[in-house]
Amino acid sequence: MRTVIAGGHGKIALRLATLLANRGDEVVSVVRNPDHRADVEATGAAVVVVDLEQAAPGDLAPHLKGADAVVFAAGAGPGSTAERKDTVDRAAAELLAEAAAQAGVRRYLLISSTGVDQEPDPDRGQVWVAYIRAKKAAEDALRARSDLDLTIVRPGPLTDDPGVGRVALSKDHLDRTEITRDDTAAVLATLLEAPGTAGLTLELMGGDADILEAVAAVQD
Repeated sequence: MRTVIAGGHGKIALRLATLLANRGDEVVSVVRNPDHRADVEATGAAVVVVDLEQAAPGDLAPHLKGADAVVFAAGAGPGSTAERKDTVDRAAAELLAEAAAQAGVRRYLLISSTGVDQEPDPDRGQVWVAYIRAKKAAEDALRARSDLDLTIVRPGPLTDDPGVGRVALSKDHLDRTEITRDDTAAVLATLLEAPGTAGLTLELMGGDADILEAVAAVQD
């Protein structure tokens, strides 16, 4: 399988690239900063330098040719502005979708966030509100496309603790529980091999289910 990961220097993306490369997949990671090339190459992925905030779909599409799937793992990151939450978390996700369509790639995994169906708490600040709204807008825009086999994953609060290989994964609302980035990446890697999850929006939290069994269960 050939997978292209947008936002390839992110914490989940680096873990995902390592998992995919270790199982023998071909991985291409898209990064904005060329200084991140060595970190990404250490995962076993090839690197493409494209600034998703500045590129047009036609700039990205050639790098997606021949891919079996794309994963949107990009984010404006902590300390960014409300404006960048929109240009990265929403607009870049839409850019990847259009580029994938131009390249003939249907399978798309979108990393979103829990809580996007609720109005964001203004007490958490303008940037948080912009982040949740951007994630929701990205989901809505991608769902409206008929040219994607889309799976949306909404992780809970993320930690850098070691993964445990057990999660809660559901098409329904789950209580907010921390989930490790290791386990999030492992779920994404499993979803890439589960085409029956196309069309689903999945809540992902820490839990007690084996990852393979959890993915199998949401396809029933």
